[in-house]
Amino acid sequence: MGKFYGVLICTDLDGTLLRDDKSISAENLQAIEYFKAEGGLFTIVTGRMPFTATEIVDTVKPNVPFGCINGGGVFDSRKGDYIWTSKMPDGVNELIRAVDREVPGAGIQVNTFYHTYFSKENDTMRIFREVTKLPNLVRPYTEVDEPVAKIIFGSEKEEEIQHIAKVLHEHPRSGEFDFIRSERALYEILPKGIGKGTAIDNLVHHLGLDPNKTIAMGDYNNDISMFRAAKIGVAVSNACADALAAADYITVSNQQHAVAQVIDDLQTGKLML
Repeated sequence: MGKFYGVLICTDLDGTLLRDDKSISAENLQAIEYFKAEGGLFTIVTGRMPFTATEIVDTVKPNVPFGCINGGGVFDSRKGDYIWTSKMPDGVNELIRAVDREVPGAGIQVNTFYHTYFSKENDTMRIFREVTKLPNLVRPYTEVDEPVAKIIFGSEKEEEIQHIAKVLHEHPRSGEFDFIRSERALYEILPKGIGKGTAIDNLVHHLGLDPNKTIAMGDYNNDISMFRAAKIGVAVSNACADALAAADYITVSNQQHAVAQVIDDLQTGKLML
């Protein structure tokens, strides 16, 4: 069966599995292959859409479906489609309109399950496209006619991010949605009750796994629900303060092959399920 039989490790990408230059170390890749060969189940849970994670998935080769859209979807790369999704409820355009009016410098991005539309341009949206290599599909948010997965607002200015959060949380319909800061310059609207932990719950159910044999790794606020859903939540040492406080276990930084370290700690008994 292998020494890691039935153990599920789910990792965030940016700031966790990926180094600062967005590469994956040879040490991490070697450890992941060893973990899988010994019966372990390895996957990613990311805020990205499946089509922006293709290169990473092809490199890491998860042996179970992966979580995406900050928990709003679970995607089976072998079948090339979702096995579960959560659609944004009606009325989200009212919240987008409020942010657009109150924070005019904010970039706006609408993610459907198969496309990313850039509804309002700024520096953050340009940087986003450079990192993800997405095409610049321009469409006003009022004209997107596909089911919506999530909304992303972006700004390089901390005061604007804080203002976006304030506008959303104070909106009369705020209770119908969830909000998360997924990166330093990004703030998102998600369907109510959705987070990265939702992806782990769905994976455990779909695969018939023991939830007490699950490990989640991350570095930012949007990873905290994943920590809570897993038996053990592991923060990398470079994680933000909130993620460090929420974690059950703290490992080395993303620059120091954190995934490989967790697998080694699991093997030696330093980290026990």
